[in-house]
Amino acid sequence: MSYEPPTPPAILPSGVVNTLNESTPECLRDVATYAEELAEHKERETRLEGETDQDEVEERADDFPDDVPSKATITIKNINDNRYYYWQWREGDKIKSKYKGPVNPGE
Repeated sequence: MSYEPPTPPAILPSGVVNTLNESTPECLRDVATYAEELAEHKERETRLEGETDQDEVEERADDFPDDVPSKATITIKNINDNRYYYWQWREGDKIKSKYKGPVNPGE
């Protein structure tokens, strides 16, 4: 581990960099978690907006568990160096998730 502070990405606004530099380690970890979850959310929203093929949704509907709506998509989450599939969908302003299974079932 380097004793030098990290160099912020050039794309970050200076106000954001200054705020982060003034933050506690605990706050920075919370920001990192939030930023990762927000990035996943925005990527998922982009995918959902791009899915306009209703035939594909109807074709997949038989694969859905009873408590998962047909508009749900499958996402992959990394948890403790393991990858898992989750059903995810929007209910109002909230994102709902349901565990589906490991990405590599043999592991």
